[in-house]
Parts: sequence; structure tokens; C-alpha cells
Amino acid sequence: MSAPRPPSGHDPVPNRRYQRNIAAVPDSAYPDVMTEFTIDRLTTSDAEAYRDIRLEGLQRNPEAFGASFEDECDRSVEHFAGNLENGMVFGAWAMPDRQLLAVMGLRIPTATKLKHKATLWGVYVRPQARGLGVASALLAHVLDHAEPLVEGVNLTVGAANQAAIRLYSRAGFIQYGLEQRSLKVGDIYYDEMLMTRP
Repeated sequence: MSAPRPPSGHDPVPNRRYQRNIAAVPDSAYPDVMTEFTIDRLTTSDAEAYRDIRLEGLQRNPEAFGASFEDECDRSVEHFAGNLENGMVFGAWAMPDRQLLAVMGLRIPTATKLKHKATLWGVYVRPQARGLGVASALLAHVLDHAEPLVEGVNLTVGAANQAAIRLYSRAGFIQYGLEQRSLKVGDIYYDEMLMTRP
């Protein structure tokens, strides 16, 4: 993956548009029709939508995140805007109403000895968009973005999350470790699989 780093602010991957059937579920914002979705990098103007989906993920699937709903629920939209301004988070949006379906972060260290590798983080797909190719398309977009910037990408995933493990394996990630009792949610411990894509 090694290549010269593009100028600051340059996005080597343009926005992409896809079309998938977003299945109707109770209280779904997405009708059971062919719905186009687009993928792009989130900006500070997306902070409110990002805060909403981030908190939903932390509340629905606490075992999937190192962060907790209790720690983040009181943080302001401005806090999330700062995270978007200083980091890289990508989202899949249902069109034409631009409803945020999924998010995925990409963290690249600035330290000289670490900036050759990136980390995927903060991945969440809303239930009504699962199994429809949204996660695969978002992952492909983020990996394409990372391609000219780093030599490899790492991630951690819940060891019991077989759907996510299959997704990452299909994209070329391989397991290199297992951290037992990595997270503790209430009185329950969760193991996490360590994966890398060289």
C-alpha cells in the first residue's frame, strides 16, 4: 500500500453512488423501495447526524465499542463536529433524503514510527441497512481511501460477531491475535479478535 501521502485535505476517492433495496422494518425511515445510497467523508455539517448514529450504536451494541453511551451521550454536537474536523469518518447515506445508514472511521497516526498503518474504528450499520451490501460498499470505499496513504490497516472486532468477521475476511483481513476479556459491559466480558490487512 505504500505511496507518497497526498496533500492535506485531498480525498483520493470521489463520492460513490449505489442502489440497494432498503428493507422496511418497524419505525424505519426507509421505505421498501429501491433506494439509492451514496458514500462520502463526513464533514462538520454532518455532526448532528453523526452524533445520532454514534449514540444509537453505543446504546444498541455496547459490546462492539470501547466507548460507552454513558460517556458520550452528554457530549454536544460541537464535540462531534470537532471529531469530524480532526479525524476521518465516512458514511453511507440513503438518498434522496440523506439519511445516515452507516459510519466507519479511519485513524492514521502522525507519529513517524506509526504512520505507515491505519486503524478502522467506530463501525456501525443501522439494522435496516444490514445484509444489503451497505457495509461492504462502505468498507471498500474506506480501504480505497487508505490505499495511497498507508501500508496496512488494522482493526479489532468482537470475537462473537461472525457477520463482521466474514465481512472483513472477504476484504482481505486476517486474524493475528485474540484479546480475551477485552471489554467489560456490566458483568459480562467480551473477547476481541485482532485483524490486519497488509
